Amino acid sequence: MRNALARFDQVAFEDDAARERARQRLLRAAKKHGIVPLGFFDVQLRKERFEGEVRARATDVGSLPRGRVTFLLTDIEASTRLLHELGDRYAGVLRDVRALIRKCVRAAEGSEVDSRADEFFAVFRDAGRAIEAAVAIQGSLRERSWPGGANVRVRIGIHTGRPTLGDTGYVGIAVHAAARISAAGKGGQIIVSEAALAALGKRRRTEVTVRSLGRHSLRGLPEPLALFEAG
Repeated sequence: MRNALARFDQVAFEDDAARERARQRLLRAAKKHGIVPLGFFDVQLRKERFEGEVRARATDVGSLPRGRVTFLLTDIEASTRLLHELGDRYAGVLRDVRALIRKCVRAAEGSEVDSRADEFFAVFRDAGRAIEAAVAIQGSLRERSWPGGANVRVRIGIHTGRPTLGDTGYVGIAVHAAARISAAGKGGQIIVSEAALAALGKRRRTEVTVRSLGRHSLRGLPEPLALFEAG
């Protein structure tokens, strides 16, 4: 069983659906044998998070904006620990978190691009609306109570760029940067790139409360990025 978990990422599957079915069967078998495959979850989440391409599963690709867009990426802090603590209740928490985020994104005129594991990826034509959605998400999460008193916290990264929109979704360094920016934050934070702030324009930037976090070298990116915390 442990060997199967370790080799899972080396197996070629017909499509994403087949991969997910195999993953679920493997997890059920691990649970039956009393194995909590925390390392398996970590590897899968890291692989999905930083692959630099987001396929438009939740939205028809043709309806997604092109040109300069602003990405919003969320993920649940310490999701593996929460899974271990909550057990079967984690699925319900994940569903509720996604529903809350989806509602805030739609209210701010954003489009859902993808949601997988503990992540949610959205795109906006307007950087200001992306920040508006992020503030609403964090506010709504703070007002919620969770099973067993669990501390469910989400970190959010926002970045503006000009990715390529292909047949399967967005591709490019802007996608990769958004993922890295999100990962640089902590639960409850909204981390915004300098590019996203610049996209607001001088007048609208005065409407956003931000705190400079300095320049950060993020793995896989050629140059350090100036990051800000919005609140």
